[in-house]
Amino acid sequence: MKSSSSIVNALNIFVIVIATLYFAREVLIPVALAGILSFMLAPPVRMLQNLRFPRGLAVIAVVLLAFTAIFALGGVMAHEVTRLAEDLPRYQATISAKIERLRGGGEAGTLKRAERVLQELGKEIGSSKERPAQPLRADLGAGKDQALIPVEVHEPGGGPLETVRSLITPLLSPVATTLLIVVFVVFILLQREDLRNRLIRLAGSTDIPHTTAAIDDAAHRLSRLFLTQLAINTSFAILVGFGLWLIGIPSAFVWGVLAGVLRFVPYVGSILGMVFPLVLALSVDPGWSMVLWTAALFLGLEGMTGQVVEPIFAGHSSGLSPAAVVLAATFWAWLWGPVGLVLATPLTVILVVLGRHADALKFLDVMFGNEPVLSDAECFYQRMLARDPVEAVEQAKSFMTRHSLSDYCDEVARPALMLAQTDTERGILEEDKTKILRETVDGLFADIAHEHWVARREAHAAILAPTAKLPILSKDQLALSWRSEAALVSIGVRTELDEAAAIVLSTLANVHGIGTRIERREALKAANLTKLDFTGVSMICLSSVDMKTPAHIHYAARRLKRRAPHAKLLLAVWSARDDKALTGLMEAIGADYSAASFHQAAVIILEEAAVRQQLRTENLRNEYSAHA
Repeated sequence: MKSSSSIVNALNIFVIVIATLYFAREVLIPVALAGILSFMLAPPVRMLQNLRFPRGLAVIAVVLLAFTAIFALGGVMAHEVTRLAEDLPRYQATISAKIERLRGGGEAGTLKRAERVLQELGKEIGSSKERPAQPLRADLGAGKDQALIPVEVHEPGGGPLETVRSLITPLLSPVATTLLIVVFVVFILLQREDLRNRLIRLAGSTDIPHTTAAIDDAAHRLSRLFLTQLAINTSFAILVGFGLWLIGIPSAFVWGVLAGVLRFVPYVGSILGMVFPLVLALSVDPGWSMVLWTAALFLGLEGMTGQVVEPIFAGHSSGLSPAAVVLAATFWAWLWGPVGLVLATPLTVILVVLGRHADALKFLDVMFGNEPVLSDAECFYQRMLARDPVEAVEQAKSFMTRHSLSDYCDEVARPALMLAQTDTERGILEEDKTKILRETVDGLFADIAHEHWVARREAHAAILAPTAKLPILSKDQLALSWRSEAALVSIGVRTELDEAAAIVLSTLANVHGIGTRIERREALKAANLTKLDFTGVSMICLSSVDMKTPAHIHYAARRLKRRAPHAKLLLAVWSARDDKALTGLMEAIGADYSAASFHQAAVIILEEAAVRQQLRTENLRNEYSAHA
């Protein structure tokens, strides 16, 4: 009942918030725009304050300069648009000529021929024609036809005050909005510290460190986002305007500014900014070269800006995932219209920052943030359960461009097996699921081994370089007893997870030049153990994820030592955290070595397999000590 009531309360709060945002948009939109402008204008205000300007004078000067520039830009654009509107009738002939050429010109054109064919088909389909309706006539008086007289209704003209009111009314809303924005910007810049203190008080003065971190994070992200985007989009607008001027597009300044402003709209802004110049190029140029040059200009600049400039200078400053940007743009556009498109990214950034620092709003960071929500080990575990090793292979290849295969085994595969073991102990991972996991791990590491062999054959330095942490031994570097195809036998002790770990170790050793063989855990049964062939086996690795049931390890080790006394025994307990406990278990079962990580086990195997003591390099021993 409590959970259902909390869900209902959350839904009620959500509906109230959405309704408030919608019905109070006339006030909230100016506040949001003022907030964005205040973040952009705060750095120059601080710069003037550092030059010993009083805060009030610095704020007034910066705001006055900013809005003067905005109004001047708007005035120039209005003048250019008016001049363009006057010239539009001249372009009508060009458009008509192009349409005529598209139709083929005359009766031989393709569209004309298609039109005639359709007309003829229409005549054949119609089996009968209806007689045209006779025009209605009014019979008046002596029955003579009378012509219809058109009637027009005119509203009575207003006086001078009515005319003035009709002219002023459309201007009241934008003027009032502009004045509100100016007032809010000045207020925010003047009362910045006071507003910060009030936010801290609202969030709870008992948690000042977290609240301060949230405010600083939001301010830093938003200032960097706005200033970077402003610089990039301004440069984009200048280049577009200059390029359109060179091409010969009328009012190139207007389209450059419009392209820069629309670029604040995620994804579709650049496309919208390109539409109007393309239409104008189509209207001005009798040919098609101007259209092609205009399209090439926009596509080239957008490709360079989006793929090169923004990743270098902006990076991931917004902290939003691409899906979050699309969802935010859709939501805020539905809520606040075109202004919402421009405000979508900054408003969503604020929500993500709140989710990052407030536990109650953590879901916002998970839903919209660009930080990975699952670790590499969790992704590995999830993909194994979903029987989707393809994505895991790509993840492994990406991981091993920076790390070695042994690092991947220890930092991704081993923690994933620990997660599976925990879920098994909790009873939420059934036996059939562990079997699926083991089979998928088998396929995954077979693919990884194949990728390594291909890389070795083709000498891909990006793949081979990380494996230099552990040497890849050739057959000549192996001792005679280690040159068989199954010098190492890896066996899981009891569960499917133990077998999965045995597969991982076997693949790691095989990639580094050791012949390996994997045996199922059923081979440890008395009836099956006698059937195993240990000829040419130099070492047996007994793999166990769980250390809580040492009796099974004792049982398996005793039988293996009795069946293959000539082979060294390596005990690998992947969940072991206490070295003393692991050493004690190793001595109790009479094992020759023990390991708690895949890297440590691989070092032991390679040192045993090396043909001479000299091949056991100092680097190898240092790696062993670092991971022991």
